[in-house]
Amino acid sequence: MHRYPDYYEKFTCIADKCKHNCCIGWGIDIDEDTLSFYENHSGALKDHLKNSISYEDTPHFILTDTERCPFLNDKNLCDIICTLGEEHICDICTEHPRFHNELPGRIESGLGLCCEEACRLIITNKEKTTFITEAKTDDEIIILRDEIITILQDRAFSISQRIEKMLALCDTEYESKPLKEYSKTLLSLEILEKEWKNLLENIDDEKSDDFSLFMNDRQHEYEQFCVYLIYRHFANAPDIEEAQKRARFTAFALDFIYKLGKHIYAKTNDFSVDTQLDIMRQFSSEIEYSDENLHTLFDIV
Repeated sequence: MHRYPDYYEKFTCIADKCKHNCCIGWGIDIDEDTLSFYENHSGALKDHLKNSISYEDTPHFILTDTERCPFLNDKNLCDIICTLGEEHICDICTEHPRFHNELPGRIESGLGLCCEEACRLIITNKEKTTFITEAKTDDEIIILRDEIITILQDRAFSISQRIEKMLALCDTEYESKPLKEYSKTLLSLEILEKEWKNLLENIDDEKSDDFSLFMNDRQHEYEQFCVYLIYRHFANAPDIEEAQKRARFTAFALDFIYKLGKHIYAKTNDFSVDTQLDIMRQFSSEIEYSDENLHTLFDIV
């Protein structure tokens, strides 16, 4: 059985229009079938392919000095797609930013917030996310996860009240911390991008009494963020104790994102949707795409 959110099939890569191209700064592993095709290719890209593949550890492309994929041209388009067709790119390139979780009796798919277009598609949606599925489950953690999503989408309550109800349902608690303490914690983890490090190093706890009022009509952004995190991570928990960690992680992530937005608003007297998307994208890239960072936070928040 396959389950996925309603926005899943709406995603289309925006290619050269993307400001944070996934072909820059990310390692690109080459799957076995695609590698075989590249090794036997005798056409226009033969030499370029031969000189651009490393066989050290998992076969992968050798990034340029500026950390670009060697096939990302000066128009930020893929030469492999342009020359050989999209069917000949690596599996990881075809799938990104999609994820697939194998759960009891089902596979659940989604889109990762590390992609700016996926982030826009998910976070700016003012309607409640629905999930496409055909069969029910008797797995207790999946059932609990789905109850949490119902709570997180109950707009009769504020987003903070929904988080409290989620934590109570999971029989756990989370204590909010100052933004500077969050920054210190995140700076202690593996840092993938300088932009993230610069953001965290320039944080204080400036007060902004009217930020909540400013964001009053944008609560759906926080709802979508929390629903995404719970959908992606909660049902992977092997037991209730690990599930509780993921509930606390969601509470932490929302508190950090909200307070970071409040900090930016206090500095600039503005907080645009684009800025919101960018900090959520950065959080996803730095935390969700480092297993070490993600599981460290599961354990300490």
